[in-house]
Amino acid sequence: MEALEVPEHEHPLKLIDLQLEYPLYYEEEEEVDDDDDDDDEGGDMITNEGFHGVTCGRCREEIHMYHRYYYKCVGGDSSSSSSSSSCECDFSLHKFCAELSTRLDHTLHRHPLIQRQMDGDWSCRICKCLHKPLEMCYDCSQSECHFPIDVNCGVEVGKKIIHHPSHPHLLMCVFPKPILCECSACGKEHKGIFYQCTICSGFAIHNDCAFLPEKLLIQHTTNHAFDHIHPLTVSYSFPLIDQKAKHDPKCRVCSRDFVATEDLWIYKCDKCLYYAHAGCATSTSVRPIGTIRQFEVEDYNYEHPGLLLHLPFPDETYSLPKHLFSQETGTSDDHKADHLTHKSHQHPLILVDHAQSNGLTSSSWLLKCHNPMKKTQLLCDGCLKPITATMPFYVCANDDQIQGGCNFALHEWCTRLPIEIQNHPVHPYHTLVLMYSHAHPFFFGMFYCNVCHLFCNGFAYGCVKCGYYVDVTCGFMPKQISHKLHPNHILSISREGSRAPLCNMCHLNTSEGPFLFCCDWCGFFMHSRCAFLIPEAIRHKYDEHPMQLSYQPIENHKSEYFCEICEGDLNPHASFYHCKDCAQSVHTSCASLILECETETYIKFGGGVHLAVNIKFGGIHKTHSHPHPLSFAQGTVLDGQCSMCGDGLQYNMIFKCLECKFVIDYVCCERLIKA
Repeated sequence: MEALEVPEHEHPLKLIDLQLEYPLYYEEEEEVDDDDDDDDEGGDMITNEGFHGVTCGRCREEIHMYHRYYYKCVGGDSSSSSSSSSCECDFSLHKFCAELSTRLDHTLHRHPLIQRQMDGDWSCRICKCLHKPLEMCYDCSQSECHFPIDVNCGVEVGKKIIHHPSHPHLLMCVFPKPILCECSACGKEHKGIFYQCTICSGFAIHNDCAFLPEKLLIQHTTNHAFDHIHPLTVSYSFPLIDQKAKHDPKCRVCSRDFVATEDLWIYKCDKCLYYAHAGCATSTSVRPIGTIRQFEVEDYNYEHPGLLLHLPFPDETYSLPKHLFSQETGTSDDHKADHLTHKSHQHPLILVDHAQSNGLTSSSWLLKCHNPMKKTQLLCDGCLKPITATMPFYVCANDDQIQGGCNFALHEWCTRLPIEIQNHPVHPYHTLVLMYSHAHPFFFGMFYCNVCHLFCNGFAYGCVKCGYYVDVTCGFMPKQISHKLHPNHILSISREGSRAPLCNMCHLNTSEGPFLFCCDWCGFFMHSRCAFLIPEAIRHKYDEHPMQLSYQPIENHKSEYFCEICEGDLNPHASFYHCKDCAQSVHTSCASLILECETETYIKFGGGVHLAVNIKFGGIHKTHSHPHPLSFAQGTVLDGQCSMCGDGLQYNMIFKCLECKFVIDYVCCERLIKA
């Protein structure tokens, strides 16, 4: 092709085809797992790789990759006829600007306009923009008339065409003036200049979206309201099948899903499962939801609690009774009785306190305290939370298991629980009365909590008239909390689960489920049991380090997510526990198990909290229907089938004989007793 010469530049121009110069840009991008980009951070918004836009010497607008063709100065190129010297200039023109007609008829002027250069400073008669000498313009062909207009105003916008990788056909700017139209890229209605497909009906891209960068750092495009270590890459669709493969993620900016917007553009980091709507990722005015705090929680101290409870609890040893009663006046060591008779148990109780050793009994019990790393478990018979060696607690003085003793234990603060609760937030009209396990109207002290919808064999607060029972934690449940997953707004208790499809903690349906905590500002919902029974950190024998609660995928995660305990698939967009040192993850529902049934747990039940988390196994039951004592346990696959009904016993509450092969599930045992 012959070189093009234009009057405003001394060197010839060569036509460049960007598709030939940068072929990989126009091909479908393949996902590459490159570990070398782990520390890829810093820098401004990242534009298209390879070709960096230059400015057109006529219209002063950027020459973009999407324009595909442009003219570039070739200077002293041997193929040119007008210069023999080397040229270092970067003079360039859009193809449509370089090939403009030298004569123009414009509706705003009665005479033809001709292309020429102005000698001095001048201003466009249409847009009033100021221009420098020698810039190209269109001016009246009549010497007595002066009507200069710049190239942008002289050229029909409809002649501007782009080759955009988001669409198989050419896109043309049909209307020279701003129009109100829905953008096919971001899905929003804009008023402005649009590039439209003349073949496909309804496909139009707003000018701002058409020239979005291929890659960007979200912290720069959102004024650091959101941060991510890697650049995000634009993707021109997010098909439902891909969303399903990525565990149905939500936008990290607006927290909405992509189900109804699969054909719209997104920015993504597949390495970290980080996704954002194109409009969200590039909105400099965006702020995280609820950036105006309703309270301050940074200096919250669990040892000196304030009026508002901030969750999650630091670790699995914390509970609402501990939070409310361990700091009451009069609980110093001087007021703790070494021996105690409590209505909840038929035998005397003795104090075990590491701060004041009281003989061999105390020392032996400290060795039996809850320690997941040593696979020992000791739960409080009142609140069903772990008892560790660092906290005072009472144990049964008759602890000889061989002679039919018991493994009864209570936190010191659980011995001082109030007898009644007035104005409970979910049962405000009747007083709830404290009921000990042996006094429940239920077999073996097992009841169903009407708030968290979990079985429990600890203490209960109940209304016998209504048949309404709650466990100790749910008995003291406040009307409002704050939570780290949604830190900027107060969450209020609600039962209107039909308003939200999923709990933001476990990603399970909330309709017809347990009570919720919700944010009326944001449509945020969380199961009450997820709020109170999933602590921020745990210890587990599967990992030597504390495992931290995570609410989103881990940055730079090297492999697919799976649970180390049940070996099942793990959704990283729901809450889970993770050890960064060992790159190990576990389901929150699997994390509480340290003794039995440690496989196929999540696969069987799902959920954020294990269904037996409020059950203390290990008690002894004597019945006239069997000659030997029966041990209360959680069934495993090795326990086989129930001796009465023949059903499988894995995961069920069972009673099994330690002397013979007799084993029976909870329901059948209850029927046997009542028969």
